[in-house]
Amino acid sequence: MQKIKVNDDVVVIAGKDKGKTGKVQKLNFKTNTVLVEGVNLVKKAVKPTQENPQGGIFEVERPVHISNVAVVSPKTKKATRVRIEAKDGKNVRVAVACGTVLN
Repeated sequence: MQKIKVNDDVVVIAGKDKGKTGKVQKLNFKTNTVLVEGVNLVKKAVKPTQENPQGGIFEVERPVHISNVAVVSPKTKKATRVRIEAKDGKNVRVAVACGTVLN
C-alpha cells in the first residue's frame, strides 16, 4: 500500500516551493516523483505547431521528488507522516499527527 496517492492534499516541505500546498495529479514510482498542482512551475519554450500556431513560452508543472512532500492532515491542516494500520482485516492509511483515517 502506498502512503501517497493521487488526489491527496500535500504540502512541499523542502525546496524552492517550500510551504506550498496542492493536490497530487500524478505519481511515478520508477523515478520516485510526484506532480503537484501549482507547484514547481518552470518556463518552457514551445515551438509553433498546428494546434498552437503562436508557440511561445509557457509555464508548466514539473515533478517534485516524493521525499519533498508530506500529506496534509485533515484535522490539523498541517504536514503529517502516514502510517499503515490493519483495521477490520483491511490496510488503511492513518495520519500520525491526529490519528485520522485517510481515504
